[in-house]
Amino acid sequence: MRAKMSPAVSHHIEAVVRAGPRAGGSVVLGQVDSRLAPYIIDLQSMNQFRQDTGTLRPVRRNYYDPSSAPGKGVVWEWENDNGSWTPYDMEVGITIQHAYEKQHPWIDLTSVGFSYVIDFSTMGQINRQTQRQRRVRRRLDLVYPMVTGALPKAQSWPASPATATSPAAPPCSCPQCVLVMSVKAAVATGGSAGPLQPPAARKNVPPSGAVRLPPAPGPVAKPLDSTIRGPVKPVQSQVIRRQASTAPAGVTVGSPASPSGANGKTGRVALATLNRTNLQRLAIAQSRVLIASGVPTVPVKNLNGSSPVNPALAGITGILMSAAGLPVCLTRPPKLVLHPPPVSKSEIKSIPGVSNTSRKTTKKQAKKGKTPEEVLKKYLQKVRHPPDEDCTICMERLTAPSGYKGLQPTVKPDLVGKLSRCGHIYHIYCLVAMYNNGNKDGSLQCPTCKTIYGVKTGTQPPGKMEYHLIPHSLPGHPDCKTIRIIYSIPPGIQGPEHPNPGKSFSARGFPRHCYLPDSEKGRKVLKLLLVAWDRRLIFAIGTSSTTGESDTVIWNEVHHKTEFGSNLTGHGYPDANYLDNVLAELAAQGISEDSTTQEKD
Repeated sequence: MRAKMSPAVSHHIEAVVRAGPRAGGSVVLGQVDSRLAPYIIDLQSMNQFRQDTGTLRPVRRNYYDPSSAPGKGVVWEWENDNGSWTPYDMEVGITIQHAYEKQHPWIDLTSVGFSYVIDFSTMGQINRQTQRQRRVRRRLDLVYPMVTGALPKAQSWPASPATATSPAAPPCSCPQCVLVMSVKAAVATGGSAGPLQPPAARKNVPPSGAVRLPPAPGPVAKPLDSTIRGPVKPVQSQVIRRQASTAPAGVTVGSPASPSGANGKTGRVALATLNRTNLQRLAIAQSRVLIASGVPTVPVKNLNGSSPVNPALAGITGILMSAAGLPVCLTRPPKLVLHPPPVSKSEIKSIPGVSNTSRKTTKKQAKKGKTPEEVLKKYLQKVRHPPDEDCTICMERLTAPSGYKGLQPTVKPDLVGKLSRCGHIYHIYCLVAMYNNGNKDGSLQCPTCKTIYGVKTGTQPPGKMEYHLIPHSLPGHPDCKTIRIIYSIPPGIQGPEHPNPGKSFSARGFPRHCYLPDSEKGRKVLKLLLVAWDRRLIFAIGTSSTTGESDTVIWNEVHHKTEFGSNLTGHGYPDANYLDNVLAELAAQGISEDSTTQEKD
């Protein structure tokens, strides 16, 4: 199985490729997508390394014709059971788009290995065996980068700034790049170990073309794919794919041995020729030198143990040392600290400026008495002469009737309306159908810009939210105490607003403890979280992205910090941008400082 990278990640990879040796020969994916923070791609060996687990996987670059679906940024998606949209695999999307452009009424996907028929007249997917139907849609995504050159070949990546042939790129402040640059600086200034020789010229480099990568699907245990558009000539496009691989502990990046330099020094031995013992000796020897010189270290789990160590040693050695003269230091990892030290009841205090210390929610029924047409009338202006462009809900022209084929609203399919605040235009028929498929709470969210009309509410199941002060400080916030939030939600039965009404749902990991600094901004975030809780927007029922379990309570797009004294999982402190980020996430749900006033009213 293969997974594909997003267009934004593809652009980032191609920018590093174009930068050449001055970029260091490696791509830090976390710079463009925070979900990919543990991953580094080594362009010389074409391998992706996961820093926290040591997993090493090959990547590849594939090419597609610029006239194909990936070449135009077209994405075909199907609606899953949770009401969200899932993109088709690249090859399937290309097949569907080709038939769509040929104006075929339908396309049978049996030829690409799927027992489905896509009906373009209804924009639906039909299972040939069960006859079950799902909605499909066609949308435009960020255009993938056009690549005119090949991946770096036999470049002698400079071992120090003095040997670089081009000016250095502006320094990046992310932890990965700080580590790499500090190590290079230590080597350049005469570390006692001396730099290793650069690797020999690489051969069999993939042909030139243009790369593009579809969206990365969550945590990266799966292989990654970066899709690439070819130049204008009619060649088959290719995609850079990371192939699923269960590489043994001794797997290496496979750089050939370097020839002896003119100064008589011996080039480094190919990593492929080293067994696990030699890899460990090599890594530990480099570590001793770096520890003595004060160079920052890369933590590796369980250095004296077994399971995570072998791939971690092979991966770190292969990826980071494949760049010339780049040593790596292995140390024990910092300890995960999920909870604060024990706190007595007398030490727990209420939060100044925030009433009470807990809040419960129950299932709130949608307001009765107003039809969807009456609700939407408040937010719409009729358009007598619609522009000749697509309605982004049904993908039909606004000058033609709506292409939506669901329940029949009591409005004509050719009526067109403009949302009053953002100005986006749709078939009124499509907006009514979209409202009927939602929470029906009297609010509407523009599907293009996400502007919210009315007060948005969610489908969070009943539960309790507690909040109070504890006398401990969070990392990065030494001058204030900590706000602790405790969410408790029991398992239960899904209601009519949930994915599977009448079916039971689970609630794993409760009570969930979360933490905020007791600063002015931290209290502001807490007050807005209380509004989100009252509006049932903190949690939802769906499929867990970490366990894959369906019909379970999951977070609902408002990130929380669940790690008290460390930040090993990315859900802890210090994190200088967290409070601003969560305020932006709450604003996307329609919750701002004005919301607290509305709640009081």
